[in-house]
Amino acid sequence: MPDRFYGAGLPGVSISGLGGILVALEGADGSGRSTQIRLLKDWLERRGHAVAEVGLRRSTLVARELSAAKEGHTLGHLTMSLFYAADFADQLEHVIVPALRAGYIVLADRYIYTLMARDIVRGADSGYLERLYGMALVPDAVYYLRVSPRILIERNLQKSGALDYWESGMDIGLASDMFDSFVKYQTLMGAQFKQLQERYGFEVVNGNRTVRSVSNDLRARIEAKLGATLSAIAP
Repeated sequence: MPDRFYGAGLPGVSISGLGGILVALEGADGSGRSTQIRLLKDWLERRGHAVAEVGLRRSTLVARELSAAKEGHTLGHLTMSLFYAADFADQLEHVIVPALRAGYIVLADRYIYTLMARDIVRGADSGYLERLYGMALVPDAVYYLRVSPRILIERNLQKSGALDYWESGMDIGLASDMFDSFVKYQTLMGAQFKQLQERYGFEVVNGNRTVRSVSNDLRARIEAKLGATLSAIAP
């Protein structure tokens, strides 16, 4: 049950009476993150819990505009950063906090750590980002699915037949070839997540394994960390 913000919090948002649980799952495209969110949701609902989902580019405020802007591949780094921050803040105020107050378990398909890692790789100051995302609630549990860049390539190609421009870091000129750029970018992102893990203390999960193995691992970790809390908010 989140009891504090990372920093100053979101103006006008009170965390009093938040009886739910906030769990964040991080990982690159192809890490299996969204699949694991779906499996966790099914598992929790079978146990009688009400579950809400949030994720990047899902706010009613700017999600559509952000997606449209990304398609043109012309977003500046600061503009993209603030777009995503607005998207997160809107979901925090209008989805996450109300759901937690109603006793829901909120599953975040990515949280502030991906946004911070992306911005740092693109040259943003980490101190500035810590202040910007001081509006975020501290989750009850955070898990980062770490997958090697080569496996990420294979999974993305199997899924969509192509690599994403932004997830390949093509906007920062790492390489002219998208495959090379993807490997370099994801390597940089992995290094930033290592630093963020040391700073924020979230758990790293081996995402190179099968869907079932990762799912069982996540359930065991959540049960060990939040079992008593899950029982406390059971219907």
